[in-house]
Amino acid sequence: MAQGNGSKTALRFFGRSFEHLKPAERRVLEAAVSGRPIASDINEHLEARESFGDRLADDIARIGGSWGFIIAFAAFLGGWALINTLILTTGAFDPYPFIFLNLILSMLAAVQAPIIMMSQNRSAARDRLDASHDYEVNLKAEIGIMALHEKLDELRAEETAEIRALLAVVAERIERIEHRLGADRGSERRGEPTED
Repeated sequence: MAQGNGSKTALRFFGRSFEHLKPAERRVLEAAVSGRPIASDINEHLEARESFGDRLADDIARIGGSWGFIIAFAAFLGGWALINTLILTTGAFDPYPFIFLNLILSMLAAVQAPIIMMSQNRSAARDRLDASHDYEVNLKAEIGIMALHEKLDELRAEETAEIRALLAVVAERIERIEHRLGADRGSERRGEPTED
């Protein structure tokens, strides 16, 4: 974008020079001036850059946070307790207070918690990108609306000037007609022939 033109446009829409705009505002202004679309699918861009570990973390978080997992895990815990207390009363592999089960649950939590945190961090980063992109799209739409308002104001001013000019012409013609009618009435009173 030409610096002089960009600065005028920045002053018009943002009230400050192009140099003082934030990077997002500069991108939006350049896109608005050039007529480029700014909307895009952020998720498509992010999915293209995802690693296997990223996808795995998302899958583990999705499965770990589902009702199916909760129900299956509750059934597993209930089955473990049932087997070690009622079924295997004498040869239980993990008798009550289920120390081995506590070890398994602790290890599962130690592994699952950081994986879920990784997924949540990626989700938060995605949300920030979405919000930033939404801001840019909304800003461009606002600039477009402001430009349309300016064009409408210009058109209204031009049409108002044209209407005033036409009204002046009409008023002048009415004045001439009234003058002519007044002259014709005066002639009739004196008995002079009127002009047709």
